[in-house]
Amino acid sequence: MGKTSEHQSLSARAYKIIRSRILRGQLSLGETISRRKIGAELGMSLLPVMEALLRLEAEGLLESRPRAGTRIRIPTKEDVEGHFAVREALEIQAAKLFSRKATPHERTAMVKFAEQVDELYSSNYVKFVALHLKFHRRLVECAHCPALLQAVEITQVLWSTWLCAVPRLPIDSLGGRDHQELISVLAHGTPEAAAQKMEAHVRLGFRQVMDGLEPYFRLRKVVGETYSRDNDKHSEDLRQLHNTTG
Repeated sequence: MGKTSEHQSLSARAYKIIRSRILRGQLSLGETISRRKIGAELGMSLLPVMEALLRLEAEGLLESRPRAGTRIRIPTKEDVEGHFAVREALEIQAAKLFSRKATPHERTAMVKFAEQVDELYSSNYVKFVALHLKFHRRLVECAHCPALLQAVEITQVLWSTWLCAVPRLPIDSLGGRDHQELISVLAHGTPEAAAQKMEAHVRLGFRQVMDGLEPYFRLRKVVGETYSRDNDKHSEDLRQLHNTTG
């Protein structure tokens, strides 16, 4: 039992570390991952690392191919469109519930939270992405529906990963107060108005991600499923792409 518990702990630790690096943009879309290097870095055997990678692959963050290894999954347009269709439905429901169930304290706190998110958008985009994820999670928590929160958390992982890969939009395109305006409607408007505002908010994010990922969509068409650990041309394409979008 002791060895089993220790093994599970190592696998969970590897999963948490790799997942965190993906969500923070430290590992880029299309970048290959060496389980041996990760194991050596974390001081653990290959088995817990492999289990962590399989778990991340099941979540859609990674993809593997025989004799090619594992890489951060480059989504297709269909992936993104389907994901945002689900996210839109979930977050619209969360907005309606927030407008009905959030306490006065929660509403006030979310207004301040929105100010912090909008401030980071123009000053520190990397931190913005991380705080933005927490903002939307907290919004759903204030809807007081655990089942909805669980469903939203699943969609947020991929969305945050893609957002890290896209360039920041000019501040004028968002007005600099996007999240403050969103919470203002959710906190003071009707459930119907909250739903409409959230729909517009999610669709803005969808357009940003689709536009930002366009170079990756083109790259996926070129390399398809043929990537390799030793594919120098693929690596050079990714480097050029990251320089362009970064």
